[in-house]
Amino acid sequence: MDPAGSGNPRKYEATSDYKSSSQDHDTDSTTSLLTHCHILLTDDVSVDEVVDIDPEIEQSICFKLDWRLLPALSIMYLFNSLDKSNLGNAKTDGIDIDLGFTGNQYNTLLSVFYAPYVLFAFPLTLAGKHYGVTRILPVLMFGFGAMSLLSAACTNWSSLMAIRWFLGVFESAFFPLVIFYLTTFYRRGELAKRLAIFYAASNIASAFAGLLSFAVFSIEGSSLKGWQWLFIIEGAGTIVVGMAAVFVLPPDVTSASFLTPTERHVALLRIQCDSSSIVNEPLNVREAVKVFKHPTAWGWLAIEICLGVPLQSVSVFLPQIVERLGYSTVKTNLFTVAPNISGALVLLLFSFLSDKFRVRSPFIAIGFAFPVIGFMIYLLIADINAHIDAAYFACFLMTAGIALPSVLLSAWFSNNVPSENKRAALTGVGVPLANLMGLVSVNVFREQDRPRYALALIVTAAFGAVGGIITVLMGAWMKADNARRERIERQLASISETDTSDSKMEARFRWLL
Repeated sequence: MDPAGSGNPRKYEATSDYKSSSQDHDTDSTTSLLTHCHILLTDDVSVDEVVDIDPEIEQSICFKLDWRLLPALSIMYLFNSLDKSNLGNAKTDGIDIDLGFTGNQYNTLLSVFYAPYVLFAFPLTLAGKHYGVTRILPVLMFGFGAMSLLSAACTNWSSLMAIRWFLGVFESAFFPLVIFYLTTFYRRGELAKRLAIFYAASNIASAFAGLLSFAVFSIEGSSLKGWQWLFIIEGAGTIVVGMAAVFVLPPDVTSASFLTPTERHVALLRIQCDSSSIVNEPLNVREAVKVFKHPTAWGWLAIEICLGVPLQSVSVFLPQIVERLGYSTVKTNLFTVAPNISGALVLLLFSFLSDKFRVRSPFIAIGFAFPVIGFMIYLLIADINAHIDAAYFACFLMTAGIALPSVLLSAWFSNNVPSENKRAALTGVGVPLANLMGLVSVNVFREQDRPRYALALIVTAAFGAVGGIITVLMGAWMKADNARRERIERQLASISETDTSDSKMEARFRWLL
């Protein structure tokens, strides 16, 4: 069976045998820089042993891509995260009292977001693949920015409930599309640290949300409530950033005007040899869903499920967790800043190490371990006043691990699925599935369990522990399967290099662990 439904690896030649749905390129200027690209996916050896590209050209390409794509996408994701999670900050300013929430209506508001988020993520992700990510992303940003603005005008629970539904629609495909978009620009061994830089914007957003809430909730003398100003400022900023993205993001490497013609051609070959089997592959839904025929796809989805609970619990309920420390509303939001900043630093450190050593599963398992330990420490503290430092340290452990598995898991399955259609399908299902688990989070963080939230902490830690175990088991299986492929390739060594039989091509594939 082909790995992750990837199809057979293809042979490419630098000057004539590459595939793209874009227009043909003049290859004369780059022939001297390149040798033959033998196989699509490689084993543990350096990719440069397969594709001989002038390192100065490649460094120039990565430098230009980084400075054009990552700042823009990170700012976009920062506002995406702000609009998705600002209800938690608004609650600390009394939105539940001002709009007359009763019973579990606050939890219902959080829950309703996830239904459209899951329902619309897959079709909108495929729409982005078909119409172009750089067309769909700004539309989505305008949508969820407008929903944030409208939230400031809500006068009761029902109106805010409707807004939260449409917010889930517009938010649904944003993260899957950005992951897919980056895989069309970077090699397998370059992806994790780029995703980490992008995803760090979520941690920074959480920290910034605390600072912004601290500032906005300190405003006095206004006819508007502090939470209304919060929605207005964040919503307006989102719309402005979405409009700017239209002019900043290139559709693909072949149309990146900030690259020279030589760099565009080399950038295309880089992706063909170590990321996508066919660059700008036309959308084929029937082919895309074949990725789910391979067991590894379901293993990754199981990890997404386990990841979703701790991820959503900390993202949404950190202000309520910190509130147990006994600080005022203003200080509670301020004290969420440091844990989120430290979480971003841990994410960047381990993601860079993951790319350096070209392994994913061990670092994903480590990422699961951090919040599990943090939740258990926080749970075991009975007298919060006597152990306030330990409780606050537990908050740092919670934030240290929630983002790391998410980033590396996205990189892990993207690295092992070279078909753009199948990669888009798996991303479009996996990412919203993790977010769907927010339904578990919002229903275990119950009002009657305040301020300790014992049930929520136990459930969240359990999901994290299971996710770590599945990750270790999948990594061990992939290592064993790579060894099996090594043996098969040695047995087929007598076959001519021109032989492209299925058995030989499959034997050449190596899982990126």
